Amino acid sequence: MLVLLQVGAIAAAAAYFNRWRVGVRRRNAQSWDSLVARLRPDWNAREVVDRCLSDEGLNAAPDEKWKRIQGAYGLWAIHENAGVMLEMADYAARNSDSVDRRLLATLRCDAIQIRVCVLTALAKYAMSEVNESICSNALRAESAYAGMAARMTEFLQANAADLVPDFAAAM
Repeated sequence: MLVLLQVGAIAAAAAYFNRWRVGVRRRNAQSWDSLVARLRPDWNAREVVDRCLSDEGLNAAPDEKWKRIQGAYGLWAIHENAGVMLEMADYAARNSDSVDRRLLATLRCDAIQIRVCVLTALAKYAMSEVNESICSNALRAESAYAGMAARMTEFLQANAADLVPDFAAAM
């Protein structure tokens, strides 16, 4: 029985390692155009963040705030776009001679913060009605997303200026 468990554990570890290696290879083979195409063009974060962070948006009821950020749909778009922007930063870093490592690290931290805020808000939303706590997490994710988009533009201008027009058009 112990031998079967060992063989099973080794097989599972080998399968996981192989899947991870294929994923890394696929991610490294992506083109800039395929990354830009993965951004969600049907959701404009800048416009939504500006509306939500205005005095009128901050004083709105939680249900109104939730509608303005387009609810779970808008949060999931933020989640997906943060991951794509992180892959874009990695792409620019791989294809540039001089990379601002500090800005790249900031982008990575932004992406993690955004994803945690989004998942927290969605988990709370799944458990209860829309309330101020959920909207607070959602607004935090959106403002972090807007900041990440600005830093991503700065990063691309410094490391791959020819890629900025495609990114700006997709955002």
